[in-house]
Amino acid sequence: MKKFILAIIGVLTLGLLITGCGQQSAAPAAPAKQATNTVLKVGATAVPHAEILNVVKPLLAKEGIDLQIIEMTDYVKPNIAVAEKELDANFFQHIPYLTKFSTERNLALTYTAAVHIEPMGIYSKKIKNLTELPAGAKVAIPNDPTNGGRALALLEKAGIIKLKDGVGINATVNDIATNAKNIQISELEAPQLPRVLEDVSIAVINTNYALEAKLVPTKDALFIEQKDSPYVNILTVRKGDETRPEIQKLTKALTSDEVRKFINEKYQGAVVPAF
Repeated sequence: MKKFILAIIGVLTLGLLITGCGQQSAAPAAPAKQATNTVLKVGATAVPHAEILNVVKPLLAKEGIDLQIIEMTDYVKPNIAVAEKELDANFFQHIPYLTKFSTERNLALTYTAAVHIEPMGIYSKKIKNLTELPAGAKVAIPNDPTNGGRALALLEKAGIIKLKDGVGINATVNDIATNAKNIQISELEAPQLPRVLEDVSIAVINTNYALEAKLVPTKDALFIEQKDSPYVNILTVRKGDETRPEIQKLTKALTSDEVRKFINEKYQGAVVPAF
């Protein structure tokens, strides 16, 4: 009888061991699926556009949007990249440039946010005042049509040249009616302008490239556009994308109090909020 009882106990013990081993080898429960953020790719020139986008990046992260900022150095690729869906949006240009570029290339682009104005300025490393500008001076301006016309208008406002009546922002060097000092104008790509300051008497430079070159527009410019400039920098998107939730959230963030405060404190009048 005693042997029989021991045998029963042995069987029960073995059963418990087998059951325990079975529990240990069971497959672990699958982890809960984590929500993924919506990726939003935006092309931008480094200063001030990428800097401003970095301000809104954490704001968008709270909304479930992963803002990826793609820094670009020219004025052509960002629009092409948006049109070809390599980017969701870009932030580098003003309204006249977008209008002209998209019309000439038949691109279906528009904008959703007017963010800031960058007053264009006249800079020099050779003279301290425009009254010192010598006869025959070498002058550099941007070579893209919109900013070229804008630069010529600024030179006219500064009293250096006179343009034909009515040409406005579409002015070219062929529209110069009076050139009393016989200045010699060179048209260069906008990013190159700060680099040629040693070689020219003056250069008309977009604020973003002036800032990248450590120039302070409100201090270093010999002459600068007024704050009522029509050249508002915008968030550009494909037509039809204006209603995408993530684009609407980016638009709202770029025109927020946080961005206004950042622009005013960071750029001290060199960049002006437009909202």
